Amino acid sequence: MSAIREKVNISERRACRLVGLSRSVLHYDAKPDHENEVLAARLVELAHERRRFGYRRLHALVEREGMHANHKRIYRLYREAGLAVRRRRKRQGVMIEREQLALPGAPNEVWSIDFVMDALSNGRRVKCLTVVDDFTKEAVDIVVDHGISGLYVARALDRAARFRGYPKAVRTDQGPEFTSRALDQWAYANGVTLKLIRKRRADTVLTVWVTGFPNDWMPCAAAWHWQHADRTDRHRSRGQPSSGNVLPLRYSDR
Repeated sequence: MSAIREKVNISERRACRLVGLSRSVLHYDAKPDHENEVLAARLVELAHERRRFGYRRLHALVEREGMHANHKRIYRLYREAGLAVRRRRKRQGVMIEREQLALPGAPNEVWSIDFVMDALSNGRRVKCLTVVDDFTKEAVDIVVDHGISGLYVARALDRAARFRGYPKAVRTDQGPEFTSRALDQWAYANGVTLKLIRKRRADTVLTVWVTGFPNDWMPCAAAWHWQHADRTDRHRSRGQPSSGNVLPLRYSDR
């Protein structure tokens, strides 16, 4: 506007009238919105916890927390914060220090879940979902199939919860099955907290609870029909070093 006035030597009022601009709009100074600042800060926190979530899924999360805003506003704040999910090239993992996890204080406080891959004699691959109670070290469930989706995982956990009750939290890595909409909705509907481990730390942390279990289970479970017998044997015969070699079933009765 100042350039127009200098060029043709007219008043500000007349220049605004010629270009169809209100003088109040010309002099408007946008003030920071505290509500937007709080909302943007929460979006950043959630995006760091769930790195594969786009703005629509983050919108659903903030709505659950009572922070109501339409999707366009969420998208604007999401873009301004530079939170767009990017595809990254795979990098070689780096060595990280193993961290000591706090042991839950009772059964069903935290379950850890992870996948173990194997192959049949004909070369066809199978996928094994292992569910372990972090307190008792029990194998809550073992699910074997050629393909296991996020919905499949949610149904398996729901089936296990019918017999044991729902856990307070489930610890997973950030695999696509565990960050799926189906598992997120299952957790929300049943009051379960999903504890997603950062990608570079997932192998270290889940090794503590889950990976050690399949390592001694897989050699004994080459055939699918052995899995339940082996699970029973684990509970009744195999003590866990982390619990003083106490059997899982006896440890859960303490």
